[in-house]
Amino acid sequence: MAYYEHVFIARQDVSASQVEALTDEFKTIIADNGGTVGKTEYWGLKTLQYKIKKNRKGHYVLMNVDAPSAALNELDRQQKINSDIIRTLTLRVEELDEEQSVQMQREQRRGDRGDRRGGDRDRGPRRDSAPRKDDA
Repeated sequence: MAYYEHVFIARQDVSASQVEALTDEFKTIIADNGGTVGKTEYWGLKTLQYKIKKNRKGHYVLMNVDAPSAALNELDRQQKINSDIIRTLTLRVEELDEEQSVQMQREQRRGDRGDRRGGDRDRGPRRDSAPRKDDA
């Protein structure tokens, strides 16, 4: 069997729980055709570079798949029928990466920064609060 990274984009008006249900449905299709899905990552609702089928945003999902090509053909066919899916991309890879994708690492780093507007960081002295020469 071959290794694949499969990304699909669901419409913006679909809820996150519906995207999870779609992902489970696609996992079942892969399993029924003799394959396995390693990891799945929900990347969230992202803005698209340009409109696709009147959508400005989409829910992104990554799936690592170990399956024969027939299973991927069936998955592709089912996704073309489904009106909630607006784009798919399947890449064949030499080995599956079990670590977090770069997209998830970026989101994690963004979350580690904390609230940008919060008052928890030391801002240092303000420019206008420094004593003037004639005040001394």
